[in-house]
Amino acid sequence: MERTYTAPLLDKLGVRVGARVIVVGIDDPALLAELSTRASVGAAAASGAGADLVFLAADDTAALGRLPALREAIYPGGAIWVVSRKGRAATLRDVEVMAAAREAGLVDTKVVSFSATHTALRLVVPRAQR
Repeated sequence: MERTYTAPLLDKLGVRVGARVIVVGIDDPALLAELSTRASVGAAAASGAGADLVFLAADDTAALGRLPALREAIYPGGAIWVVSRKGRAATLRDVEVMAAAREAGLVDTKVVSFSATHTALRLVVPRAQR
């Protein structure tokens, strides 16, 4: 995921100044540096419930097994961004992410081109359950 992360991308992802962010499985120094200019970034184990955003790297359905626990880590109006490879390099299909989201009590609301090689799908708690 080599890329320079710009403010417009962070805006699309909904990263506000002062946001509490959890990053799971993404080892990208440029992204982490850019996130830290706006948000408080923590590891999943160290952060408790009440995160505004979670970024989850997922390249297989096993990684999606973390969604129920991550749902508990966000505040009701928060979101989980599932970041996966796109195009011919994709190892996970959007329909697989959406099915895992439904099983975890989440719905998909937005997709963003995260980088030249990755896409991100936003999952949220349904409005009626907030």
